[in-house]
Amino acid sequence: MADRWNAFVKQNLVLEPTGRGSLDGLTFAVKDVFEIQDYKNTAGNPDWYITHSLGERNAPVIETLLKNGARLTGTAHTDELMYSLNGENFHYGTPVNPKAPGRIPGGSSSGSAVAAAAGTVNFAIGTDTGGSVRIPSSYCGVYGFRPTYEKVTIDGVIPLAKSFDTVGWMSQDLNTLVKVGEVLMNQKAPTHVPFTQVFFEEEAWTFMDEESRNSLLQVSTILEEMGCSKKSVKLSPEGLSTWAELFRSIQGIEIWKEHGSWIESERPVFGPGIAERFAWTSALNSEEWHALKEKQAKIRQHLSTILKENGLLVLPTSPGEAPLMNLKGELLEQHRTKTMQLTCIAGLSGFPQITIPFKNKQGLPIGLSFISNQHQDLQLLKWVSTLVSILSEKNIAGFER
Repeated sequence: MADRWNAFVKQNLVLEPTGRGSLDGLTFAVKDVFEIQDYKNTAGNPDWYITHSLGERNAPVIETLLKNGARLTGTAHTDELMYSLNGENFHYGTPVNPKAPGRIPGGSSSGSAVAAAAGTVNFAIGTDTGGSVRIPSSYCGVYGFRPTYEKVTIDGVIPLAKSFDTVGWMSQDLNTLVKVGEVLMNQKAPTHVPFTQVFFEEEAWTFMDEESRNSLLQVSTILEEMGCSKKSVKLSPEGLSTWAELFRSIQGIEIWKEHGSWIESERPVFGPGIAERFAWTSALNSEEWHALKEKQAKIRQHLSTILKENGLLVLPTSPGEAPLMNLKGELLEQHRTKTMQLTCIAGLSGFPQITIPFKNKQGLPIGLSFISNQHQDLQLLKWVSTLVSILSEKNIAGFER
C-alpha cells in the first residue's frame, strides 16, 4: 500500500506476532524513536540517523504487543528529536492530516497519529512528553491516551526529558485503545469505576472559541446523567501560564542534559523553530532543576488532593482545530502558548489523560480530555468507554463516532 499520507519512515518494516492474545489480527505502527533490532531510528533528523547505530533488540513495549498477537507494520515520522507539537518536519516533510488536509497533524507523534487516523493501522504507538500524543490525536480526530508517568516502560525509547517522557497510544477505535492499555499495563479494566465528581478547569475553557467550546460542553448534561456532580475550579491562582513555564523550564534543562553533548559535538542541522528551541535549552541554569522539581511536586499533590479517588478533570485537549500548515509568527506562537498551558497539567502531575474526538461546525477535529488521579488509568479508560457509548446512543452533534 502506497504511503499517500507520508506517515511512515519505513512502511515495509514488518514484525510478525510472536504469540497470541487480545490483540490478534491487529496492526500497529511505532514512532521512529523505539528501538528495533537491526533497524536504525531517525528520531526525525538525518544527522541523528548518521551518528547512531542499529538497534540491538526490540523495545519492551514492542515485544509486549507482538507477544499479544499484534503485527508491527511500519515506523512513523516524528518531529526532530521529539521537540515540537506541530508535526512539520523540515527534513522529511509533514505527514498529511487525513481529517483536516492543509492543516498540521500535530507532533511530535505526527506519523503515528496520521497512520491511525487514515486507518492504515489499527493503532499506533507514540511518546508524550509535553503533549506529543494528546495534541496530534486531537488534531487528527482519533482517541489518544497518555498513561500515568512510569506506568508503561519507556525502556528502549530515545529520551527527550526523562522525568516527563511517557509511552502513549492512539486509535480510531476506543475498544482497541482499551485493549492496548490492558496489554501494556498488564491488567484488565475494572468493572467498577468510582468517578462521581467532574471538575471543569475555568481558565482552560477560555482558550477555545465560543462555537468549539459549546460543542464540547454538550457533554456536561451527559455527565450529570451518569451521576457526576460538576464543579468549576481554577487550578493555578497565578494562571496556567505559570505552570506551563515551570514545565518548560524543567523540560528544557533535562533536554540539554540529554542531548547537549551530541548537539555540540555533531552540530546537527535543525529546521526552523527546532534550532532556536535547542539553543534556548543550552542557556538554562541546570542548578535550578531541584528547586523547580519541588514546585512540581507541590502541583502534583495539589491536583491529587482535588481529584481524590472519585474525581475527573475535564478540559479541551487543545485550544481548537489544528492550525494551517506553514503558519508563522504571532498567531502560531499564541496557539502554542495556549496549547502548552493545557498539556502541562498532565505533564507536571504525571496523571493519565485521554482525549476523545469531536468536530466543530466546520467539520474539523477538536478534542475533549479527561484527567484522573495517578494509577487510575484503566478505570479512566473504562469510564470513558461508558461515556462514549452514551454519546453515540444520543447522537450528540459533533461527536466523532
